[in-house]
Amino acid sequence: MPVRIVIVGSGPSGFYVAESLIKSEADVEIDIIDRLPTPFGLIRGGVAPDHQSTKRVIRAYERTALNKCIRFYGNVELGRDVSIPELRQFYDAVVLATGMPDDRMLGIPGEDKIGVIGSATFVGWYNGHPDFAGLSPDLHTANVAVVGNGNVAIDIARVLVKTRAEMTEADLPKAVSNTIQSAPISDVYMIGRRGPVEAKFTNVELREMGHLENARAVIDPTDLPGGVTGEWSDRDRRLRKKNLATLQQLAAMPETGKQKSVHFAFYAKPVEILGGNRVEGIRLEKTVLRNGRAEGTGSYFEIECGLVIPAIGYVLQPLKDVEIDEERGTIGNDNGRVAPGLYVAGWARRGPTGVIGTNKPDGVNAAKQILEDAAPGEKPGRASLEATLRHCGVRWVSYADWQRINEAEIANAAPGSPREKFVTIEEMLDLLVN
Repeated sequence: MPVRIVIVGSGPSGFYVAESLIKSEADVEIDIIDRLPTPFGLIRGGVAPDHQSTKRVIRAYERTALNKCIRFYGNVELGRDVSIPELRQFYDAVVLATGMPDDRMLGIPGEDKIGVIGSATFVGWYNGHPDFAGLSPDLHTANVAVVGNGNVAIDIARVLVKTRAEMTEADLPKAVSNTIQSAPISDVYMIGRRGPVEAKFTNVELREMGHLENARAVIDPTDLPGGVTGEWSDRDRRLRKKNLATLQQLAAMPETGKQKSVHFAFYAKPVEILGGNRVEGIRLEKTVLRNGRAEGTGSYFEIECGLVIPAIGYVLQPLKDVEIDEERGTIGNDNGRVAPGLYVAGWARRGPTGVIGTNKPDGVNAAKQILEDAAPGEKPGRASLEATLRHCGVRWVSYADWQRINEAEIANAAPGSPREKFVTIEEMLDLLVN
């Protein structure tokens, strides 16, 4: 009898668990459930729409999804349609690969104003994520402040200043594209508490800022140190040297009459969002680095803006029936084990760090633990899951259903674009009825 496993979440961490289980050649039966009708998690809803090469990892996930051992159950929400205790009754092993979908906020006065939108929300909106289809952000502003010095921040800045022609091959929904292209945004400020050496951009994303059609990078040369100092691993030192060299090249580029600017505002700590009900600006304190920590200098300045996007990390959504490690902000676990027959992988296990491939070792780890722990054939598996979903009136979406949605999105695409996404669950389910 097979070991029956359910994976909650169809993003990278969930698929890497499934892939590792299949590669083990053990006798397994794997079900993947997701609250959305669409698989692939942040690859579909989080990777920048103009970075289609990054999304090609979906091909590997599709090979996994089509394996005879696996079934996909989309439009199934944990806590609404089925609970963790029920899944533990149905399956020999339950893997929570739910990610960290909520925004970490700044914790400063004024962040409740209209015009403060967390990066997960904003990125979800421009990626056509159903949760944010009704967001309608007000982009009628010349200046935007993006708080953060990582790839999410630089992605947001780039998407806001690229021309329509530059976004032709992106999978930006048409309505979102029209909103961004009609906005009067001319200046985007990327704000970081620490300096250029400590910034977490990858060099590929950083170099892109020197090749934008109608936007230039603005960097104060005095913010750039002569070299990389401090305690770093050899790898980190190498990466930071590359980033510093790229920033120096960007700072030295001549003005070319481009109409938009992306300002790299290092050594600046947000202290207050300014305005009445709506954002009118952001107040910042200049900082200095002491022992790797950004400390305020008591010197303040302000940037006028109508939109503030914190891109400083993510937090776990509350989950019933599991304990949260308050210190780490993750599901409480011992190297991935949560409780007998219950495991966690990806960001929910270790926090929101790394790139897509960083989740792969988590998949290997979870698969190894499951096969060490599980006694095969003890639980009913998908038969009980399907009976529960039918009893609750849930219309689950199979992988074949997803393929129909995918084909329709591709067919609806504008010339050059890979797809025109359905941005509501209702649209997707209506397609499957017809």
